[in-house]
Amino acid sequence: MSPVSRTAVPDALGVAAIGYAFMGKAHSQAWRNVGAYFDVPAVEQRVLVGRDAAQVTETAARYGWAETATDWREVISRDDVHIVDVCAPGWLHAEIAVAALAAGKHVLMEKPLANSLAESEAMVAAAQAARARGVQSMVGFNYRRVPALAYARQLIADGRLGTVRQVRAAYLQDWLADENAPMTWRLRKETAGSGALGDIASHAIDQIQFLLGDTVAEVSGRLHTFVAQRTGPHGIEDVTVDDAAWATLLLAGGAVASVEASRIAIGRKNSLRIEVYGSEGALTFDLERLNELEFLDAAGPAAEQGFRRIVVTEPEHPYVGAWWPQGHIIGWEHTFTHQIRDFLTAIRDGTAPSPSFEDGLQVQRVLTAVEESAAKNAAVQL
Repeated sequence: MSPVSRTAVPDALGVAAIGYAFMGKAHSQAWRNVGAYFDVPAVEQRVLVGRDAAQVTETAARYGWAETATDWREVISRDDVHIVDVCAPGWLHAEIAVAALAAGKHVLMEKPLANSLAESEAMVAAAQAARARGVQSMVGFNYRRVPALAYARQLIADGRLGTVRQVRAAYLQDWLADENAPMTWRLRKETAGSGALGDIASHAIDQIQFLLGDTVAEVSGRLHTFVAQRTGPHGIEDVTVDDAAWATLLLAGGAVASVEASRIAIGRKNSLRIEVYGSEGALTFDLERLNELEFLDAAGPAAEQGFRRIVVTEPEHPYVGAWWPQGHIIGWEHTFTHQIRDFLTAIRDGTAPSPSFEDGLQVQRVLTAVEESAAKNAAVQL
């Protein structure tokens, strides 16, 4: 990572989290625990921000926040707030990030970076201007912090798979499989941007580029909505985003990847399965077994070859040494602690965090290309 301007780190970094639902809960747990397990700058959970004053007050007490607020604009102007952690829905990302960075606050932004390419580009411009003043920003693709996937990236970078030829990534969930599941903001294009595409395919796309250290150059995509209407607070509404997405990706280095994402794949709760095939080896991973990586080394005799299971719980594996004795597994929530550990380390050391807003923009370019390809029924070059 390239160095950036170093700024003085106060005795304790004050954190404001904007949003207290699913991601707010996950991030709050990480802010509470990170200092107990990793050598990072001290932090204080200063303010939790939400629109419902009563609900955010109750939630803050449970999650360990000292204060609450209902207006994020007031919070980012406070001198005792140094980090703004954005856990709000995507339609708010650009406005909050640009304002917070201009106010000199380090920004951790949940993925995807924004709901549109234009918003993402504006956020990158704000991040670049802030970076010159020593203000950091990072987008929260937390699966980069799964130890097994971080170790898989090491194996690929070390050449253990040889030349990577093919990748398969499928992120499947079933929380919308029931056609009577209610309408939510995640099913409206004006609030969510897209459906399974931005929500979970973004993780798969980021993982492909992260694992291979490469970028997508061409996209062929298809989107489909299986349940066209759902019942919301005001009656029946049209679903204006996709239920499922498919894409074939050509990477700049020559590898070809397939991506599938669905929120109606009945029986799949949270399965991100990744397979990487190279000239000299292969590996597979499934998020529903996140402490395990399967690795095949093709260098040995054909009669002895086969995938072997690696339990990624050794102190030598990424992040694991901070937790429990070898063999003791960790969980999904630990990825957020690792993410905040890396962000705080970057702030302290004056190094550029990863994934950057530029990385988030690259993912957004791929998401946009999938939508364009689906609409045109033709491949789209980035």
